Amino acid sequence: MRVQERHGQENAPLAPLTTFRLGGPANRLVTATTDDEVIAAVRAADDAGTPLLIIGGGSNLVISDKGFDGTALLIATTGFELDGTALTLAAGENWSDAVARTVEAGLAGVECLAGIPGSAGATPVQNVGAYGQEVATTITEVVAYDRRSGETVTLSNEECGFAYRDSRFKQHPDRFVVLRVRFALEDAGGRSAPLKYAETARALGVEVGDRVPLDIARKTVLALRAGKGMVLDPDDHDTWSAGSFFTNPILTEAEHAAFLERVRDRLGPDTAPPAFPAGDGLVKTSAAWLIDRAGFTKGYGSGPARISTKHTLALTNRGEATTEDLLALAREVRDGVHAAFGITLVNEPVTVGVSL
Repeated sequence: MRVQERHGQENAPLAPLTTFRLGGPANRLVTATTDDEVIAAVRAADDAGTPLLIIGGGSNLVISDKGFDGTALLIATTGFELDGTALTLAAGENWSDAVARTVEAGLAGVECLAGIPGSAGATPVQNVGAYGQEVATTITEVVAYDRRSGETVTLSNEECGFAYRDSRFKQHPDRFVVLRVRFALEDAGGRSAPLKYAETARALGVEVGDRVPLDIARKTVLALRAGKGMVLDPDDHDTWSAGSFFTNPILTEAEHAAFLERVRDRLGPDTAPPAFPAGDGLVKTSAAWLIDRAGFTKGYGSGPARISTKHTLALTNRGEATTEDLLALAREVRDGVHAAFGITLVNEPVTVGVSL
């Protein structure tokens, strides 16, 4: 209880702690700046049977307008440790800043994840990825507090259960609280990892598979993200979002065939939607393409929650929105895409006290 007494705040606003700037207050907000404080706060809530909400950078949260009936724990731990090419980050470290520091150190592996908002501790939960990289390829271990056993545990990459925008941590949100994340980076002589994303390669004037100077790769990704409203700017409402609101659908062969038939019927026989191999006979298509072709173009909406004017995957708070405004727009987009193409989009952000 010492931690709560020192850092606790009653009836605490949560909206300022999220990139959406949405959501009501928590009964109590506890800020933890060390791993011991994190563990103490979690144990205190669990021992009292109090619902607990973990907040890092707040970039992946959609919180009810009513707020959270329990304790919100803001993880504000710090720690950036490099040992050769091995990197350990405290869960509370700002992810985008950490990426910049790895680039400054001349190490490759996460440079194309530049500009992604949020904390380092959230990256394994969501298996954060963009522009051809995802953290699952570089994470070696995750140190976490296991609320079931009451112990601090170290999970190997394999034990994390990584999948597309998914992990063991996401599958069991009430069990693990991430404390530290360890990565194996690469010293490629100041060059990036081989580029895997066609848009990045085109922007750089190189081929997929090529390496480029690390700082050039990072700056190019930041420019691409900024052009889509995906780099946080307090003065730009196009960035008041959770980034991509929907994940890219992964379809079975039968589902993909049915989808192609719907596309031909709606858009004509010469229309070819994006398709990427997703393993085991699965095909991934583009949520942004689906949203746009279903009629939800950039800037769609007339209320306080609208689609970004820069990217159809970002739903935004124009400054006066409520969570219910945002969810109404999300449901409209989800249902419109399903009606047009028979595919149900799945939200990427975590919902708290609400559901899509």
